[in-house]
Amino acid sequence: MRQKPAATPSHLQAVSGDPAIPFRQAPHNIEAEQALLGAILINNEAFDRVSAFLEPHHFFDPLHGRIFETAAKFIQSGKHATPITLKSFFENEDAIGTVTVPQYLGRLAAHATSIINAEDYGRTVYDLSVRRDLIMIGEDMVNIAYDSPFDMPPEKQIEESEQRLYGLAERGKYGSGFMEFSHALGDAIDMASKAYERQGGLSGISTGLKDLDRALGGLQPSDLLILAGRPSMGKTALATNLAFNIAKAFKTQPGPGGQEEVTDGAIVGFFSLEMSSEQLATRIISEQAQISSEKIRRGLISEDEFHRLVKATQELQSLPLFIDHTGGISIAQLAARARKLKRQRGLGLIVVDYLQLLSGSAKRSSEGRVQEVTEITTGLKALAKELAVPILALSQLSRQVENREDKRPQLSDLRESGSIEQDADVVMFVFREEYYVQRAEPSITKVEEHQRWQDEMDQVQGIGEVIIGKQRHGPTGTVRLQFTPEFTRFSDLADDSRLPRHYSSE
Repeated sequence: MRQKPAATPSHLQAVSGDPAIPFRQAPHNIEAEQALLGAILINNEAFDRVSAFLEPHHFFDPLHGRIFETAAKFIQSGKHATPITLKSFFENEDAIGTVTVPQYLGRLAAHATSIINAEDYGRTVYDLSVRRDLIMIGEDMVNIAYDSPFDMPPEKQIEESEQRLYGLAERGKYGSGFMEFSHALGDAIDMASKAYERQGGLSGISTGLKDLDRALGGLQPSDLLILAGRPSMGKTALATNLAFNIAKAFKTQPGPGGQEEVTDGAIVGFFSLEMSSEQLATRIISEQAQISSEKIRRGLISEDEFHRLVKATQELQSLPLFIDHTGGISIAQLAARARKLKRQRGLGLIVVDYLQLLSGSAKRSSEGRVQEVTEITTGLKALAKELAVPILALSQLSRQVENREDKRPQLSDLRESGSIEQDADVVMFVFREEYYVQRAEPSITKVEEHQRWQDEMDQVQGIGEVIIGKQRHGPTGTVRLQFTPEFTRFSDLADDSRLPRHYSSE
């Protein structure tokens, strides 16, 4: 069998009479490559077991890569790949010592083992290739750091290295391939069972808002949810409310295997690209203590309000809500930080405020903003599936909303709507008619007109709407909520069905 000759580094010389530094070869396994190729040549079904993740460049020996590539072309075109059928493609190859390549193909088949181990051999070849790529990235990082160009600051090098690592991780997601329907059916029954047992009958994470839960069935794992709205509509307030409700409800209990299982709520990771963590915390404290955030910032609070503030702060200390307020991070950085949080603390929900403040790779940025946003939304959806958590990403709307008489947003109002609408599982819009009516107040001297305006204002004051424009798992529609602007809080809208029953005195 063929062995890869060891490289002899010319630059490692003995210094001051000391023996030469031992040379470390890049990780590889020639025997695994030979065993895999032999299995494919004697039974082409072995190729089907590795074709989903293995490519020619994953082989350490270039000749093995070319053999795999040629065999793949034969098999994919419906032909049979054997040492005889491949022979003519390698007759002009340099001999391996005294053995020609056609003879080498025959030896690979003759010494082949059962195809049962083909996938294990393939994964070994793949994993070693990834390790070689990691070494190459590491060496490039060291070399550039030692001799970096003037136009490449350390931040730029870090970003490029992260992007390469992210790309390597993405290429590695070759998945598990097809699964039996019975397995998928079991997962669906488990989901339905949990929804049946859970209060409210939700299959996903409860938002803490009953009407919204009824419309969505909770926030579903692996879903990308877009929450869009014009400025001052309250999209950040709603996202903050949902994050707080879900983190506050977080509960666990010991599972069958002794590990803690989440029974309600979730650990929340909040990427606040616009607001600082202090501003976000002030909003949550304001909501819980029922004190205006403006009064908290200015210190204009009474003694009673101060005690409420202290009590609310103490209750929020143990909240499993983690905030990252780094501005302008890339989708690769966000993914890396989310993976780290899930590994170290656990993670059940990611909130991104907001999508347009994320950046893509340098390559996509140069191709235009639409391509960059496509990369971002695709990356967020892939991350949601990878971590099996819902991702709630906020988005701005275009100004064309303001030009319509009916200001309720539509899917076409999304900025770069193509990729956002396509990749999202759920698209929701926050709309407060009060905002527009308030700004249309006529002069108080026009008594009748002002009275009509006041009547309209009374009807819409404190009302917020969540318009579900797209939902893969259920119907679209509108959910009406109560909005308290001084506390930036959304809550369930009180209606007749939720009011206490009136009893007569008889």
